[in-house]
Amino acid sequence: MPKAGDSLWDAARAEAERSGGPGGDGGAVRERAVLCLGSKRGGKTTIILRCLEREEIPKPTLALEYTFGRRARRHNAPKDIAHFWELGGGTSLQELIRIPITSNNIRSFAVVLVLDLSKPNELWTTMENLLQAIRDHVNKILAKLEKTNPEVATEIKQRMRNSLQKDHPDYELVDPFPIPLVIIGSKYDIFHEFDSEMRKTVSKTLRFISHYYGASLVFTNKSEALQRKARDLINHLAFGYERSKSVSVDHSKPLFIPAGMDSLSQIGPPPTSDSDIGKMRANTPLELWKKVFEKTFPPKSFYDLQATKDPGQDSQYAEHEVDVMRAQKNQELEQYKRNASKSWKEMDFDPD
Repeated sequence: MPKAGDSLWDAARAEAERSGGPGGDGGAVRERAVLCLGSKRGGKTTIILRCLEREEIPKPTLALEYTFGRRARRHNAPKDIAHFWELGGGTSLQELIRIPITSNNIRSFAVVLVLDLSKPNELWTTMENLLQAIRDHVNKILAKLEKTNPEVATEIKQRMRNSLQKDHPDYELVDPFPIPLVIIGSKYDIFHEFDSEMRKTVSKTLRFISHYYGASLVFTNKSEALQRKARDLINHLAFGYERSKSVSVDHSKPLFIPAGMDSLSQIGPPPTSDSDIGKMRANTPLELWKKVFEKTFPPKSFYDLQATKDPGQDSQYAEHEVDVMRAQKNQELEQYKRNASKSWKEMDFDPD
């Protein structure tokens, strides 16, 4: 900080050093990456567009899509870059997760999981399969880094544990996600019309999941106030902006709980009777919450969630020349199948 008697040059140099100007790390352009994935038609594209302040009409996401944004940390500072990846198709294309998350960017990578609150029967399966796919991929990267760059692997693991303060009462009871995670419950306007006990079950369960994984949680809909809260959390991941310290845990209202601001004692036990809990066999707290949740909301099968529309039949991707050629090839394929079937039927096989 400039001292009394410093010249204008001394004051300017002190300010440059404080704010990370030339010669300081803060003057370099920082790059981060965010993968947004979750429920089909859950509002992922809209959330990204609002975060980047783009007034565009969202279109259905085809497979894995990419965009980016630039923001300056301060006046006259270089603009940082945030790479945004969006995975479409719900859980049907989860093998594509390995494309955006690499050993080169894992230190600055984060995940935004969007869950459609209006479809609670799909919620747990979607969450479980997508987060497990990411965790498996990240663990493979960490295993390689432990051999090639152990310092980075150690740094990532330590940061994972730092999602909770060491003096937090739940520090030894949770299983933090290996990279920063935000969980967004979308379509709160529809969810708000649900029975109060159903809302309580969903809200308490998502609070537990978020806390257990060291994630932030926010419910949102089309209202600007709720969208702003979601943007704050994403901008914290993407551009390093200050994160809001406000908290809302009232189950009758939209939840907003930054990572590390909740506790198992405040969340309470799974929403079921003690006798039911005693009958359930579970090896982990997460497994117990799953059993309780799925008792109220029987899950759709993983196969049903993977079923996705053929993008080749989607009118928004229509191209006349390509479609004509495809129709011709389809006809040729059907003719080939008929000829092949006829040939097989005419063949004589020697008996055994």
